[in-house]
Amino acid sequence: MRLKLTSIAGMLIFALAVVVSNAPSTFAQEGEVTVVDEVVAQVNDDVITLSMLKREMKERVDALKQDQKMTDQQANDEVNKRQAELIATLINERLLLQKGKELDLSSEIEAEVNSRMLQIAREQGIGTMEKLNDAMRQSGIDPVGVRDTMRTEMMKQAVLQQEVDRKLYLSYTPTVVKAYFDAHPDMFRKPESISLAEIFLGITGKDEAAVKARANELVAQLRAGADFKTVAAANSEREKDGKRTAPTDGGNVGEFDLPNLRDDLQAVLKDVKVGGIADPIKTPDGYQILKVTARTPGGTTPTFNDNVVRQALLLQDQAKEREDYLANLRNEAFIKVSDTYRAGVDPLLKLNVAKAAKGSDKDKKKKN
Repeated sequence: MRLKLTSIAGMLIFALAVVVSNAPSTFAQEGEVTVVDEVVAQVNDDVITLSMLKREMKERVDALKQDQKMTDQQANDEVNKRQAELIATLINERLLLQKGKELDLSSEIEAEVNSRMLQIAREQGIGTMEKLNDAMRQSGIDPVGVRDTMRTEMMKQAVLQQEVDRKLYLSYTPTVVKAYFDAHPDMFRKPESISLAEIFLGITGKDEAAVKARANELVAQLRAGADFKTVAAANSEREKDGKRTAPTDGGNVGEFDLPNLRDDLQAVLKDVKVGGIADPIKTPDGYQILKVTARTPGGTTPTFNDNVVRQALLLQDQAKEREDYLANLRNEAFIKVSDTYRAGVDPLLKLNVAKAAKGSDKDKKKKN
């Protein structure tokens, strides 16, 4: 089981990426002692505490050190500069979670969390949730924390999708949709697509240098004429439901629109002709060897598809509409930031002055 722990961690990271973007900070770490601490902000009936803020800041520091290779000092300085923004983000998060409960989305989200965890277990060949939880603990991952993270991120996205995205998507009239299509023909031409096959070599529990060397050896064999499907069947470690897939599918991973591939993949595959083999590509959990099995040129004539055009319009307008929605939530809520942080946070919240004053009066009455 231990050999799969890094793979499990990777699957959890992927699952969270799908729903999200920001890691929440409101769950206690395993073994952590719960104490009464300083209130940073009150959001209706909820509070954001200093311990929550510190956990959020630590997560951001760790991310900067890992992703941008910053030193401790550089990462801490950067996060400290953005402390007010983090508090504002936590306030928005509280409001979205409260709205989700108001919309009665909790049971739906819980079912989705259970589904995602079961999917991870199946893909790792683990038969029960208890065994998955044990494997996660062995790798230093708190199962309760992971579920809380998923639950929070899914709830936030569900609220925004139901309250903003869906309404915005349906709000565009046929006239607006057609006008946008006519004004942006290049966006609606079919892009070049590429079909790929893969050999994956994992680095979990192995010497990475040796895995990289093996990847280079396989590339040399393939370029010398070795059959890709045969080599993939013998060497590729990609699994599904606990079984290696290459002996069945020869490493085939499907067709992709070129613009939708990651920038690093586009760069590596740019000059690889059909039948060609790309240089090994480093991923978080191993090395990929990719073969280009087909290329389909992009279309020259724009094709109208109502759904595609609406999606493009949604992508264009989504950020502003979501921010406007959050602004409305903030202005309808009772929000009080402690004196220690108010000067930096209040301008970011952009609260209606009259409503903010009313909330302040309400707070004074409570004290009296």
